[in-house]
Amino acid sequence: MIKGFRDFILRGNVVDLAVAVVIGAAFTAIVNALVTDIVNPLIAAIVRKPDFSALIFDLHGGKIKYGDFLNAAISFLLIAATVYFIFVLPINALLKKYRPAQAAPPTTRPCPECLSDIPLGAKRCSHCAQPVSPAPTAA
Repeated sequence: MIKGFRDFILRGNVVDLAVAVVIGAAFTAIVNALVTDIVNPLIAAIVRKPDFSALIFDLHGGKIKYGDFLNAAISFLLIAATVYFIFVLPINALLKKYRPAQAAPPTTRPCPECLSDIPLGAKRCSHCAQPVSPAPTAA
């Protein structure tokens, strides 16, 4: 039982996932600091509000803190853009460069009599006139 648990924990994808969660948490802290300390003050200077978290809508005694929502939305957009432009695009470019091209499905097959290439849908060979059975269809 312990050996099975050890094998599960040491499996590559579990360890990779754990590392990704830790790095993601650290990265989120950096982006939140960027949003809180740099982006929000710049946007707030344009809008003439000191901080988005101060934006509150009072509705019959209830407070709707849409400023906090704006902070979270900006954080999400910055995290998504950073992950996409720093990680996804370069990795996709590398994979495209080094991944072998996928072969196109064949359009011909050999004639069983003369071994000439004939179209998949042919019922008779154009070279030897031998009748051929229909090509099997892929399921």
